[in-house]
Amino acid sequence: MKSELQALEDSVVVCRRCPRLVEFRESVAKAKRKQFMDWNYWGKPVPGYGDPEAKLLLIGLAPAAHGGNRTGRVFTGDKSAEFLMRCLHYVGLANQPNSDFRDDGLELYRTYMTPVLKCVPPEDKPKPDELTNCFPFFEEELSILANASCMLALGKIAFDGCLRYFRMRYEFKKKDYPFGHGNTYRFESGMELVAAYHPSPRNVNTGRLTYEAMIELLEKVKLLSKIR
Repeated sequence: MKSELQALEDSVVVCRRCPRLVEFRESVAKAKRKQFMDWNYWGKPVPGYGDPEAKLLLIGLAPAAHGGNRTGRVFTGDKSAEFLMRCLHYVGLANQPNSDFRDDGLELYRTYMTPVLKCVPPEDKPKPDELTNCFPFFEEELSILANASCMLALGKIAFDGCLRYFRMRYEFKKKDYPFGHGNTYRFESGMELVAAYHPSPRNVNTGRLTYEAMIELLEKVKLLSKIR
């Protein structure tokens, strides 16, 4: 399983299918942000990360411009990562409360995190064709991570990506699966899909998503995933 994930990662990081995303991710890596001027930005597609035997999958939208696009690891080096990792550590799904750079010692317990779009899009707004181009990578990840029994989709676009995956396998109407924090759906395979607000500063700073609410939801998905 590790070798399969490594082969997938090797394919992901060299992808140049979407000209707009390639231009943007590389321009961000060249311009940098003032406080990260001494960083050698990753500036490439960002693969998933975590436990190959994962029972729980955390699905995000895309790498952050100065987070994953800088560090080369999803949910690493930005405010969303700070909030999420603090919560994951509290419920016992991560060995430390921080995710700062690729070799910082972070280990996820029975958990794997990946974005539906592997490159950072301008203004965090991917185009439909870009999501379509990247979808085969997401599908392959899910096929490799066969032990997973629960997906936690962080944000509406991630949730829609998960629904797309299931609609290719089962017949249902998308309108019957509305997005809402905590909404939970079970599919014929036994896989549970749980929706969550994205842990972005916009949601956290406005109180739309609180630390307590995310902890409560993570405890729920641990039970659904049968993680002890």
